[in-house]
Amino acid sequence: MFRNQYDTDVTTWSPAGRLFQVEYAMEAVKQGSAAIGLRSKNHVVLGCVNKAQSELSSHQRKIFKVDDHIGVAIAGLTADGRVLSRYMRTECINYGFTYESPLPVGRLVVQLADKAQVCTQRSWKRPYGVGLLVGGLDESGAHLYYNCPSGNYFEYQAFAIGSRSQAAKTYLERRFETFMDASRDELIKHALFAIKETLQGEKLKSSICTVAVVGAGEPFHILDQETLEDLINSFELVEEEGPAAEPDVAAEPDVATEQDTAAADPEPPADQGAAPMDI
Repeated sequence: MFRNQYDTDVTTWSPAGRLFQVEYAMEAVKQGSAAIGLRSKNHVVLGCVNKAQSELSSHQRKIFKVDDHIGVAIAGLTADGRVLSRYMRTECINYGFTYESPLPVGRLVVQLADKAQVCTQRSWKRPYGVGLLVGGLDESGAHLYYNCPSGNYFEYQAFAIGSRSQAAKTYLERRFETFMDASRDELIKHALFAIKETLQGEKLKSSICTVAVVGAGEPFHILDQETLEDLINSFELVEEEGPAAEPDVAAEPDVATEQDTAAADPEPPADQGAAPMDI
């Protein structure tokens, strides 16, 4: 039932210096539906895959608004993510009431990490089984952080968490150098393509993904399905038109090659007519 004798309590160290219950919480993040985030100088885009428990149920929300300048995307236990997003919302309200200014993104992330770390030092608590991508904009610019169940936090240019997120990470790693100067629509395009990488061949539709944007002069908001569907259709059209122009260039040599082949072999093979069936 248990992995070993050192994973029955979150405060018990193994001889190798590991806390297995914390690692189990991090594994719960890997089992959740994928969430991605990327930022430029003035915008942050968050995206996630909508995963329903069955065909008869609706999907759980994976992106939450914290304040006008901050939002989060989660992967893992949705209930834990909902509790933490409510805590973040309360901290933003309290800070705004006290100082009459928006809470800096970095300070909120540190407070969230401290709250997660406490659960790794109390025997009567368990670590939060959720990873959060926190995106926001403050006086120092756009920021994207990842908060881990262990209490660690990291700032990223672009990142992906959840199941099959490695494919999205590979896509982001190949293109992240262009994100800093990218426009809002280009960021959304890259976010949708990164989400598509996690679907393993499944067609990308607005019903199975959610995208949110926050930027300079643009409060955090989730794009509606109609807008998202139009963006997906336009991006797919560009993607299809791009490679389509290449075969036309090589069309003439192919025709010449076929004519030379026909001249060399006047009698075509008997199964030549069946070639289209193999495509």
